[in-house]
Amino acid sequence: MESYASALCLQEDILHTLPTASVKIVTPQGLLYPGDTVTLQCDISDYTDWTYRWFRDNRELPIQTRKNTISLPDQAGQYKCVGRRSGRPQNSYGRFSLPIIITALPKATLTVKPNPVFPGETVTLTCSVGSDSIWSYQWYKDRNDNVVSQSVRHTITGDTLTISSVAESDQGLYWCQGEIQSRSISSIISDPVRVTLNALPKATLTVKPNPAYTGETVTLTCSVGSDSSWSYQWYKDRNDNVVSQSGRHTITGDTLTISSVAESDQGLYWCQGENRSKSISSIISDPFTITVNALPTASVKIVTPQGLLYPGDTVTLQCDISYYTDWTYRWFRDNQELPIQNRNTISLPHQAGQYNCDGTRSGRPQNSYGSSDLHIIITALPKATLIVKPNPVFPGETVTLTCSVGSDSSWSYQWYKDRNDNVVSQSVRHTITGDTLTISSVAEPDQGQYWCQGEIRSRSISSIISDPVRVTLNDSLPTATLSLDQANVFTGDRVTLTCTVESYGWKFYWYRHRPDSTPVTSTSGYSYPLSRVSVSDGGQYWCRAGRGDPVYYTLYSDPVQINITERPVAVLTLQPNWTQIFRGETVTMRCDIQGGGDTEWQYEWYKNGYSVYRYSNTKSEYRISPVYVFSSGSYTCEGVKGNKFSKTSDAVQLTVSDQPKAVLSISPQWLNPGDSVSLSCEVDKTSTGWRFSWYRTVPNLTEQSYSFQHLPEAGNGTTEDSYTLIPAGPTHTGGYVCRAGRGDPVYDTLYSEPQFLWSGDLQPLVSLTVNPNSTQHFRWTSLSLSCELKGNSTGWRLKRYTETAWPSECPSTWRSITESTCTIKSLNTWYSGVFWCESGSGEYSNAVNITVNAGDVILESPVHPVTKEDSVTLRCKYRTISSNFKADFYKDGVLIKNETTGEMTIPTVSKSDEGFYKCKSGQGESPESWVTVRVSPVVAPGSSTSVLVGVVVGLVVAGVLLVILLVLLWRNQNSKGSYFNRIFWPPQPQSTNQDPQQDQGSTQGQAPDTGYTHLQHGDANIYDTINPSDNNDNDAAGASAAGPSHVIYAQIQLNKLDKKNKVKRDYPKENPVYSEVKTGKATATAGPVDVTYAEVDLQKNVKAKKKRETATPPEAESVYSLVKPYTVPGP
Repeated sequence: MESYASALCLQEDILHTLPTASVKIVTPQGLLYPGDTVTLQCDISDYTDWTYRWFRDNRELPIQTRKNTISLPDQAGQYKCVGRRSGRPQNSYGRFSLPIIITALPKATLTVKPNPVFPGETVTLTCSVGSDSIWSYQWYKDRNDNVVSQSVRHTITGDTLTISSVAESDQGLYWCQGEIQSRSISSIISDPVRVTLNALPKATLTVKPNPAYTGETVTLTCSVGSDSSWSYQWYKDRNDNVVSQSGRHTITGDTLTISSVAESDQGLYWCQGENRSKSISSIISDPFTITVNALPTASVKIVTPQGLLYPGDTVTLQCDISYYTDWTYRWFRDNQELPIQNRNTISLPHQAGQYNCDGTRSGRPQNSYGSSDLHIIITALPKATLIVKPNPVFPGETVTLTCSVGSDSSWSYQWYKDRNDNVVSQSVRHTITGDTLTISSVAEPDQGQYWCQGEIRSRSISSIISDPVRVTLNDSLPTATLSLDQANVFTGDRVTLTCTVESYGWKFYWYRHRPDSTPVTSTSGYSYPLSRVSVSDGGQYWCRAGRGDPVYYTLYSDPVQINITERPVAVLTLQPNWTQIFRGETVTMRCDIQGGGDTEWQYEWYKNGYSVYRYSNTKSEYRISPVYVFSSGSYTCEGVKGNKFSKTSDAVQLTVSDQPKAVLSISPQWLNPGDSVSLSCEVDKTSTGWRFSWYRTVPNLTEQSYSFQHLPEAGNGTTEDSYTLIPAGPTHTGGYVCRAGRGDPVYDTLYSEPQFLWSGDLQPLVSLTVNPNSTQHFRWTSLSLSCELKGNSTGWRLKRYTETAWPSECPSTWRSITESTCTIKSLNTWYSGVFWCESGSGEYSNAVNITVNAGDVILESPVHPVTKEDSVTLRCKYRTISSNFKADFYKDGVLIKNETTGEMTIPTVSKSDEGFYKCKSGQGESPESWVTVRVSPVVAPGSSTSVLVGVVVGLVVAGVLLVILLVLLWRNQNSKGSYFNRIFWPPQPQSTNQDPQQDQGSTQGQAPDTGYTHLQHGDANIYDTINPSDNNDNDAAGASAAGPSHVIYAQIQLNKLDKKNKVKRDYPKENPVYSEVKTGKATATAGPVDVTYAEVDLQKNVKAKKKRETATPPEAESVYSLVKPYTVPGP
């Protein structure tokens, strides 16, 4: 190697044309640090096929490569390279060496600004590793593994870590380290630096002066340590009340100056330092209270003289200023300063004007407020005023003369009589006290002219002399006169006594019963009122007057008499005295004055305390006709006689209700022959005094309503609220209403709603048939109801009554209405009810009770009554089974038969078969239906039975004529009454509603007008009325008008023979036949008529029983004949 190097040197010297190799560092740039890897590059120009050899410190490195770059570890030294190639030139010239220097690792340097730091400030940490900009930096706090990372308050930018809004958690040790990350080189870690957080400083506030006086200048100074970077904010009373620069408030640096301080500047003040460059504020100072005291106020007053100032007075003034005594005083008159200093009192001649003062001193406060103005007024000399009481005066009285000069008490007085030089002096009868001269026991010498003058002797001031006053002496004694405003009064009234005396100044004394007694009372006025007098206050009264000291009395007055009687009492009565009054009635109120006589009274009427009516005459009644609901109220009355009033009556309550409506109930509503029916009419239960009337409904087809026909047999208004109706003949369906009336004139209620009495019996003129002929029907089936009319009729209508609705006509919704038939196409349960027909001429058909069942089983039963001894078949039907099925039949809830065919037949019906029927099967149970059984139907007039009755009646008439003589006997007994009339008169329902006269009068008044025969089955009687010729109408009318007459009834028994031709005795218990024979007319207006009936018993054969038993009397068929004579004289 050494030989080769030598050869190179030689060759260099000889050959200068070889290419030159040069070495440079490719990476890294800059300083090289331990651990760096250095990449060197050998550049040889001209050729590219060199093989490169490397040398360090002239020693060849074991590196030969075709590449012109090598990478070496961090080894310092002189590096160069040469090249070899196979061609010429075969070698390069390695002339220059590259020195590689390894620099020791640098140490990072950390700086922190500011430090220490206040909370909320921003801290900047800067890390530097020389001047090389390739370094990046890592930050640590308190521990090597605690790397400070980027965050909201931590910002890393290049070599800087910025911590904003520093908090206590940011205190601690910080260090940093430089890194060249591309070369994995790190600097030596910096020395740690401690970041210290100091507490915010607290502002300190000082105030001078404090307290301050109004008008002074106050300086407030705020300090936050010695740092001059602080500016200051000022606050008063509230945190949001910032004190700003203004006319009286000056802010300079750390100072707030308040000039001309006023009371409004008082309050709490505090301050706070602000370092705007650091965005921090100090802790607010403690608050400081500034107190502003008002300057002392001067006051000026008059020391002497007190009271009014008069011409010639000298005035002394004094200026007072509190708290301090070292004041220098200044005086002003009319705002002009007087040449008087340092004196708090001054004396001035009588100079009017406005005076004030103020003070100054060397210490604080230096000034006072000026005093208020004191007005000094010079008053003209006053004139004395003389008053003499009493004047004129009576001999022996005491006279008082009073002299006054304004209200000033500093005056003394001089008295003169008749002449200016005649001064009245103190003597036995003349007493001078202050402003008063008193002359006791006045006599003739005391008369004359008096005057007076006021004096203020200490100030040599005299008033102007008063005007003279003449004292006059009367030579006669005074007399009192007594009068009163009313002499005759009622208890509770007010009486005023008046006592008069010609002169004045008297006190009045009042006496009762005796003038020389102790006074009842005394008054300063001339009147003595007696309020709310009682009877004991009556009697004689006197008065007299007195005045002076000692008292000088007048003569007694003449007496006056006061007569006091008890106050009359008004008594109010309501007629009629019903607890309930209805709209439209007439009410009369009567006011009676008890204990007040009967004449001269007028009356006042009040409703609810307010006057409603005043009479100008003596009528004591107040009539309200008609009354209305608004007439209700509390009524009182009182009597008025001149200026006197009676006691107000006790209140009477009038309650007026709307017009009542009667409520009618009928029991029973389904009628069997011979049954009686009870009609009950009810009006408001709290009302009384009603009389009831009863009416039958008459259909009105045109107006779809009813008219009402009075029931004459029920009487015309009875006190009884019920009426028993005993139908005289076959039972009929019909409607009834009632109403009630009371009072005079009569006040009627509204008619009741119609109530209906139903009969299932077929009627001869109109009848209702049902198809299918059954009382029960399935829902959704059809039903036809037909009205069959006989004779003349003005039309018909079908009516229905349900438990939930008033009677209604056949509606159009039933889908099929013909002239005589109403067809329901599809039945439903709400069609259940009672149906009947009404004609325009007033006839009613039989009633039919129809039940529509929503279930599956019904009982087919006839809708009309079944005739006794006929057969009847009841069918149990199931909705979906048309063939026969097993069924059980019940009567009145008791099982009576089992049938496999679904039908039950009663071959011979008797009265005992009447009742409620239903059926049961496996498919369900039917509703109950009532089966009515009637005896043989009623025979119409003209039948054989009617002929028999006619024959019997004829016989009866002949028999009755035999007893006509008895009529004459009974006529003489009108005043005694008729025993037979009460025994044999058929029971009349209206007898429970009327008195005997009304009962008989109404009955006989109706009998001649009936003109038809009443035939009735069952337990009812049969009445046959026979009307005589009309030729006797006038006579009969005259007879009836004469009064009640007597009619005699004879009882005739027609007995049948048994098989042995023996007469069987029986008693007329049931089925009597009455024949009424009228031989004259006796109308209802005449009064009661006594009637005698002849009873004919038609006996039936009765078979004797085998055993010895007492035979029960058979039912009798009796005939009663009513005989009425032509003329029946009244009582």
